[in-house]
Amino acid sequence: MLAETVCSAVAAAGLGIAAITAYRKRFLAATRIAAYALVPLGLVMTGAVQWLADTAFSPTAWVGFAVLGFAWVLFMTARTVERRRGGKEGKPAGEKKRAAEPSASAPALGQSRRGTAPKPEAGAPADDFSDIEAILKKHNI
Repeated sequence: MLAETVCSAVAAAGLGIAAITAYRKRFLAATRIAAYALVPLGLVMTGAVQWLADTAFSPTAWVGFAVLGFAWVLFMTARTVERRRGGKEGKPAGEKKRAAEPSASAPALGQSRRGTAPKPEAGAPADDFSDIEAILKKHNI
């Protein structure tokens, strides 16, 4: 009963402030203040305030909130562990993802692989600059 009275008084005060604001020709601000002022009154009229008051003094409701909080903590813990492991279940924590090898997929721009030079194998040195040297020789550099 006290909560309903307080919410009604807050709504009345807010509507009064909105009226004064509108009198000062600040209609947009007055509309916003009136909207905020009517929220507590609407909550009282729908019964949400009574439901909140009943929930606040119910031990069963608080145990339910504790269970929900514990479930949230479990979800967040699982998510954190999954991110640290790389997103796969049962994968050891120390193992990192390997990048795809250069020959694993076709080029993204739609070029065919027929006219290109063969890619170096895994054992070959990665710093093969023969194609760059050919271009430099072509331009006499």
